[in-house]
Amino acid sequence: MSSIQTHFTSLDQSTREHWQIIGGEFLQLARGLPARVVSHLELRRGDFGGFPVDRYTHCLQAATLALNVGRDEEYVVCALLHDIGDTLGSFNHPDIAAAILQPFVCDDNLWMVKHHGIFQGHYFFHHIGMDPDMRDQFRAHPCFDRTAEFCERYDNPAFDPACKTLPISEFEPMLQRLFAKPRRSVYQAALSSQSA
Repeated sequence: MSSIQTHFTSLDQSTREHWQIIGGEFLQLARGLPARVVSHLELRRGDFGGFPVDRYTHCLQAATLALNVGRDEEYVVCALLHDIGDTLGSFNHPDIAAAILQPFVCDDNLWMVKHHGIFQGHYFFHHIGMDPDMRDQFRAHPCFDRTAEFCERYDNPAFDPACKTLPISEFEPMLQRLFAKPRRSVYQAALSSQSA
């Protein structure tokens, strides 16, 4: 945590010099994103929520399954973080995961993460009085098959206490690489000039 400060009381009083300082601090903050994400994932250790494995293990298992069949790093990170929103977005966890990943992943992976909650319901919604075919509203979407496959192969089976699951250390370099290069951000032009 930085102790560097600028001194103004409203943004319209700030100067270019202030923003050079703030920009430098922002870059330091951005470099720490992978570690903060890992810390947030680790909050799920021991949180079973009634499931056979805790939420942390579920995320690691989904990523392990994707990695083991040769999915690319971006996809594996999406599998790792697909449920990162559980603790803060109890009623909309896919939206939280998508918001974190949005600057860094392609549109197809972003759509997959954002909609996986509805697609995952195919396997259990009938047990809680919901429509297991709710995902059919997206049947014509180009990412339908991708998202259905994600849930079938990586999210749905990632509740196995006997599954050999890789540790977070296997995924940390992937997080470092993915989060080092935002693809889209309202601050993209400023980021380019700061890092130049």
